[in-house]
Amino acid sequence: MKRHETSLDNQLPIYSMDENIYERNYMKRYLFAIMVFAFVLSLSGLATAADKATPDDMKWIAQCIIDNKDEGQPMEVVQKYCECMNSKMDDNETQTVTQWEKTHPKERKECSDKAGWK
Repeated sequence: MKRHETSLDNQLPIYSMDENIYERNYMKRYLFAIMVFAFVLSLSGLATAADKATPDDMKWIAQCIIDNKDEGQPMEVVQKYCECMNSKMDDNETQTVTQWEKTHPKERKECSDKAGWK
């Protein structure tokens, strides 16, 4: 910054109005960039099973969510449960998650606990 003149007591510099505006705009842009970076970083840290799921997995998870939507659980709990169940199933499984969970009580309990199903 260019110093134009000093105050009467020769301690504080006085800057032109244009330089103060530049400083404020610079700080706003800097803070905005930090917020955008933090947001993107937080999104990248939210890797779930669905992030690594194939399109076929997504189809099974979506069907499981539809099958369980009326169970009285929050959508986040149902989604976590379905993602967990899908991850425990073999890739070559032909049953839906809902069909498979009936024959696999151990996995059903693990996923219920992990998802916070009450």
